[in-house]
Amino acid sequence: MSTEPSEFIDGRITIDPAICNGRPTIRGKRIAAQTILEFLGAGETPEEILRKYPSLEAEDMRACLRFAALLMDKRYELARVA
Repeated sequence: MSTEPSEFIDGRITIDPAICNGRPTIRGKRIAAQTILEFLGAGETPEEILRKYPSLEAEDMRACLRFAALLMDKRYELARVA
């Protein structure tokens, strides 16, 4: 496992083992991409999210969506465990 930070989507999504337990965050801030995706999925508008997190930019939310789409573009195989 790498201990070096990684960047995706023009540096908007970062993965750093030292921040948020290695979860994807927005520009190295302690704001997880998953948090933004959950807010959007719950029906919050980008404007509402920007009011809650004034250090974010609208492009950060679009980067979260693009990152999620990249993850969904993978092939997954399910294994029966029990």
